[in-house]
Amino acid sequence: MTTVAMNLTGAVEAPVMGSSPYLIDADGAPYVPVGSSGVVLGVHLGDGVFAHDADHVAPGVTLEHRDPAARHALTAFACLGNDAVVRSGAAAGARGTVLGKRGEEGRVIVLFPDDVLAALLPGDAIAVRAHGQGATLPGLTVLNVDPRMLPRLALPVGVRGIVPSAVVGNGIGRPAQMWDLDLQEVPPELCLGDFVAVDDLDVRHNAGYRRGWRTVGVIVHGGSPLPGHGPGLMPMLCGPIAALPVHVDGDQHLGLRADDLDFRA
Repeated sequence: MTTVAMNLTGAVEAPVMGSSPYLIDADGAPYVPVGSSGVVLGVHLGDGVFAHDADHVAPGVTLEHRDPAARHALTAFACLGNDAVVRSGAAAGARGTVLGKRGEEGRVIVLFPDDVLAALLPGDAIAVRAHGQGATLPGLTVLNVDPRMLPRLALPVGVRGIVPSAVVGNGIGRPAQMWDLDLQEVPPELCLGDFVAVDDLDVRHNAGYRRGWRTVGVIVHGGSPLPGHGPGLMPMLCGPIAALPVHVDGDQHLGLRADDLDFRA
């Protein structure tokens, strides 16, 4: 069965804040969240998830849409590896690649080269060629992945490590086509772009506990001081553990990096 591609649009998000700049961390102390949305400079795939003094920081830009229903659709349909093109502003014509998505109101994370990021501003229009939802592999559910990226997920999938579903915080119970899952405990050497397996987790629909099932995802944002939050894993593969073998690479793991993505000229 052939998957369907769609042209969607979003705009570079502007960070927003209430009348107070503070959130409260797990120890009850206030902090100012930095880097959770908009145009983020100086953060790259391969950086440690705790390497930056930031909150839910993701490389590249986050996209929104002023129509909430269209924003949800953009978040649901955009997939890792989808092509993105800047349509307005100083960087018009530049090309990037979708990394992933975040939950809450819905955000799509798009990677661009550093010189393009330096030229982007909130409100710049970006088109996404959404393609991938509905793809299948024998015995497995595939979600949030452009079909061109599937060879990168050949079995057994190399992962940084395996964690239990008990460490999943924010995002549990939510539809995995629209949300990432925050991991409250992770390997200390975990990096943006790493692959991680979560055992006893079924994300085929709303993410939840299921004994004997496994989910493999990619880390799309860094850690957070908020209780119940942490580095964000976007699910990509799900199935019975026997059907989804992984190889634990540990500190030899090389997850998704810029060389795996194609910024087309």
